[in-house]
Amino acid sequence: MLEVQNLVKTFGGVTAVDQVSFRIPDGKILGLIGQNGAGKTTTFRLILDFLSADTGEVLWNGHHLSEKDYNTIGYLPEERGLYPKLTIEDHLIYFARLRGKTKKEIIPQIDFWMEKFEVKGKKTDKVQSLSKGNQQKVQLIATLIHQPRLIILDEPFSGLDPVNAELLNDGILELKEQGSAVIFSSHNMDNVEKICDHLIMLKDGKMVLDGRVHTIRESFGRTKLFLESLLSSAELLTIEGVIRVQDRLDHTKELVLANPEVGKVIFERATAQGYIPVFSQQPPTLEEIFKWKAGEKNE
Repeated sequence: MLEVQNLVKTFGGVTAVDQVSFRIPDGKILGLIGQNGAGKTTTFRLILDFLSADTGEVLWNGHHLSEKDYNTIGYLPEERGLYPKLTIEDHLIYFARLRGKTKKEIIPQIDFWMEKFEVKGKKTDKVQSLSKGNQQKVQLIATLIHQPRLIILDEPFSGLDPVNAELLNDGILELKEQGSAVIFSSHNMDNVEKICDHLIMLKDGKMVLDGRVHTIRESFGRTKLFLESLLSSAELLTIEGVIRVQDRLDHTKELVLANPEVGKVIFERATAQGYIPVFSQQPPTLEEIFKWKAGEKNE
């Protein structure tokens, strides 16, 4: 289990990380979100001891990380770094050996990982001959091939198309099932919502959201409603508490409500006219919550 306790890091007069605390048990995934400059990458660098915290500490299974522990960590930085003139095979062997693995241990795994992430190319191809997406997959494999117990991924979905993003999702979930603790940052809220057990949002270095994705969404109330009925937009707008109505291409209407109780009134009004194919009252999406919290002024 990774424990981050009251981390603080300042650069001059700027507090980049301000009293950040969280836990990631084995076999769990934590998503770290926030705007650029919110403190996500600095938090990762503090965990990895690339930077020294002003105050606070990082514990792995109850103790400070040792050199041996760092060999059980997989880290994918936001700034990608590859050796373009090496072959895929040599590149993966090199990074695995940095983590204490032998060439003999790694070579049998290379074909498996390349097939798993559908790398287009042969292991004897030079990295520079690969497309950008396949280069990113090679760097991801280099992060995971030594089978780390703690995995830190900084914007791993950046630049991936939906198919490859789904491959990465599946890979992360498989690592979770094997008992690894995973922490990743992302600007793609769909990916965060799909796979995270826990979510933290940073703003100006401070934690402004902390909890399970479902719990966070529900805390904002079910103020979004999708409706297909005989009621027109004009009729819906006459109902007290309906803030906005938008017609969608699938013939449903998307309503924003002042509070969840308005949904009951709409349901009674809509069903009075007969069968309604769609009535779905939901909390705001994680992306909407992200935008609200990012736009809030600091107190």
